[in-house]
Amino acid sequence: MFDWLKKWCTKDSHATSPHFEPASYQGFDIHPEPMAEGGQYRLHGRITRLKDGELQEYRLIRSDLLPSAEQAAELMIAKAKRVIDENGERIFD
Repeated sequence: MFDWLKKWCTKDSHATSPHFEPASYQGFDIHPEPMAEGGQYRLHGRITRLKDGELQEYRLIRSDLLPSAEQAAELMIAKAKRVIDENGERIFD
């Protein structure tokens, strides 16, 4: 009976988000990848670093929901910088 509602809600959560260029910070690359969810955008992205020819990656997903992908990307970069400042290379352990 409510299949149309279920399809509508799940379709929104898989919508493609705009692409944002990575930001470099203290030898790390921050890739903001906001996730569309319920008409808003969840803070999501990756922190990467190339070390000895190997790509290291740390996924950053937070509960923050923002009204635009641009705001989510901006906040993701700020939070990623804080994670880098607090943990440095240990984020890849």
